[in-house]
Amino acid sequence: MSKRKQLGNSKRWVVKIGSALLTDPGRGLNLAGIRDWVGQIAYLRSTDVEVVLVSSGAVAEGMKRLGWSKRPRELFSLQAAAAVGQMGLVQTWESCFAQHGLHTAQVLLTHDDLSHRRRYLNARSTLRELLRLGIVPVVNENDTVAMDEIRLGDNDTLGALVTNLIEADVLVILTDQDGMYDRDPRGNSDAQLIHEHAANDPALLQMASGAAGALGRGGMLTKVKASQLAARSGASTLIVPGKAPNVLRRVREGEQVGTLLLPATAPIVARKQWLAGQLQVKGKITLDAGAVRVLQTSGKSLLPVGVRQVQGEFLRGELVLCLDESGQEVARGLVNYSAEETRKIMGQPSDRIESLLGYVDEPELIHRDNLVVA
Repeated sequence: MSKRKQLGNSKRWVVKIGSALLTDPGRGLNLAGIRDWVGQIAYLRSTDVEVVLVSSGAVAEGMKRLGWSKRPRELFSLQAAAAVGQMGLVQTWESCFAQHGLHTAQVLLTHDDLSHRRRYLNARSTLRELLRLGIVPVVNENDTVAMDEIRLGDNDTLGALVTNLIEADVLVILTDQDGMYDRDPRGNSDAQLIHEHAANDPALLQMASGAAGALGRGGMLTKVKASQLAARSGASTLIVPGKAPNVLRRVREGEQVGTLLLPATAPIVARKQWLAGQLQVKGKITLDAGAVRVLQTSGKSLLPVGVRQVQGEFLRGELVLCLDESGQEVARGLVNYSAEETRKIMGQPSDRIESLLGYVDEPELIHRDNLVVA
């Protein structure tokens, strides 16, 4: 099966749409375009594809409502425009998706949310639950409160971070170009469209143009960097022409459209490498023989009932080693409860977590998606 066909069969997508597409300069939101993309996303949902939408446009819509023709440079002015524009942006997405019987949810994120481990896990859990409920999350940078030092900077980067966050298979970036070219097509008539390339090839950065439009913050360079970020979790990135008819359906059907940037490793391999080698171990938990057997033979999550001892002080979302009773490592993973909480629930069935802690985040101590068996 071709890589395009494999990509079309992916079940979890992040779709990013930028300001150049979502807005008509000086006229606010591109309502006709939004209705069309919503229809295409509704089609994806009808084929059992989970979709998280990363939407630009809040600042541009706010500028239109405020009568501003030029994007302001002052942070407080940008935040004011975002606050004004966010109202119209959210209302538009909600009303358009409602016509297809789909509910949406607004999720505003900053870089701090995605770099702080506890907030990262909270955002991840919320997005995964929204997808489970059949909701289309609409994600945007929280321009209203973000400060210079924690701003994501552009929604291409945000799209990649969300791709990593929810372990999506593919990031689709809708742009006003046909894809990525080997040189800027606006100044080079002999520029060639790149159909497929390795995301981590350093030559891509040299080919990409850093230019951006008046309303957007990202150019092709940010899209290449986003693809490299998405590749860390094994996700592919497609840069496709957003105005092309039925472009998302065509991607789903495996048609060669736009530019496909491929990761060096498959998603499960990339995630295992990340868990196995790139995070600092914060604690250890000793498991009984039954829990060890389940992890090694069944590929299931680790439940608190199988834990006999807790060593160290760790927080929710940090990496812990899972040991057998002889002290040998059998697995490692990201824990859903702190060391103090784990001590309270160890040896207990999951249905007692709420009564012991007063709340329940997850029934598993370590979910199998965040667990690597040694």
